[in-house]
Amino acid sequence: MKQIYALMLMLMMASVAFTGCVSDDSDDAKDTTTDTETETETETETETETETETETEAVLGCIDSTANNFNADATEDDGSCTFDPVGADTQSTLDAVIAAGSMKCGVKTSQFGMGYLADDGTRSGLDIEYCRAVAAAIGLDPDTAIEYVLATGSNRFDLLASGDIDVLIRTTTWTTSRDADLNADFAGINFYDGQGMLVNLDAHPGANSMDDIDTANICVGIGTTTEGNLADYFQVNGLTYTAVNSADAAAAKASFTDESCTAWTGDMSAMVAQKWGMEQSNDGAGPGFSMGIMPELMSKEPLAAATRDNDDDWNDVVTWVWYGMLTAEELGVDSTNYATQNLSNPAYNRLLNSTLGLGTETNPLSPTWMQSVLATSGNYAEAYDRSFCDGTGAFENCLIDRAGTQNAPYWDGGLQYAPPMR
Repeated sequence: MKQIYALMLMLMMASVAFTGCVSDDSDDAKDTTTDTETETETETETETETETETETEAVLGCIDSTANNFNADATEDDGSCTFDPVGADTQSTLDAVIAAGSMKCGVKTSQFGMGYLADDGTRSGLDIEYCRAVAAAIGLDPDTAIEYVLATGSNRFDLLASGDIDVLIRTTTWTTSRDADLNADFAGINFYDGQGMLVNLDAHPGANSMDDIDTANICVGIGTTTEGNLADYFQVNGLTYTAVNSADAAAAKASFTDESCTAWTGDMSAMVAQKWGMEQSNDGAGPGFSMGIMPELMSKEPLAAATRDNDDDWNDVVTWVWYGMLTAEELGVDSTNYATQNLSNPAYNRLLNSTLGLGTETNPLSPTWMQSVLATSGNYAEAYDRSFCDGTGAFENCLIDRAGTQNAPYWDGGLQYAPPMR
């Protein structure tokens, strides 16, 4: 009996021990599995975060491929892009002209006093004088190294923007919209003008004012400021008209002489010149009707040279050639005495013997550039006298007088004024 009891006790103890051992192993295995899974998940999350950080890390820089400082590695634009100015050329027109050995000047051919081409091929006018002076200033021969290009009211800015001309010197009015919207920078104002009206007095008997040509057919140039000025003036003054659009001065003249239009509007200088020219036509018989110019001016028309936008070195040269001609007149220096001036006087030395910083690094102007200008076109007074008057130096028989007008120099009450040359 005792033996049976002892055996049963031993079996019970062994069972308890086995159960405890299995439980411990089970718990340990469960804990170990949990720890391993947690560590794996943590490592995976860490790797994912690292990959996400790597994938989203931005590279700042300029991402515009057209910019000067484009960064091909950049993924996010930082606002640092830089660009050449709109219309900027990589080469100054001055350098290009010097390299070519000639200058293309956009001009008129039909206006006495400003830009006129005679039957014998000679050119005259204040715009032509200005163009020749610019060529001389940069060391070109003004008699052989200028290519004159006809620039009409409708194509002149296209010619300039395309490079078909290097400079536009062609009775062009300086306005806000042209300065801001077109690929052009204006330079020296070589003539202060205003819009006038030439009238067929046979069609409008007794007309002596714009009020007397109500309902007229009026010739007006396409692509000019005269279109808008005409519309504004007639609207404000309660007048009506029919526009006869003309591509250029030749077309307008043809319409005026065949009486398709009974009035013709344009710059006053042009109307005066056209009236004079038609009076000389047909061996002095004129167009077959009497003409008159109305006294009113419809606008301000400052006529200036123009270069391409942002072509600063070239624009400076074109501008200061005109100012140099004005300054020479103010100092009493002309084509006959510039070589004998006393250069110990600082003002004369700066005018006649200094580059004044004009030109490019490759092609600075010669220190004697103004001497070349004076030898070619003279000072402002000489150029004006040859263009509008007899050219004797006395301002006689002028098509348009300078004295008492806005085109007189400032010391005579006019608007022509040059900044200091120093």
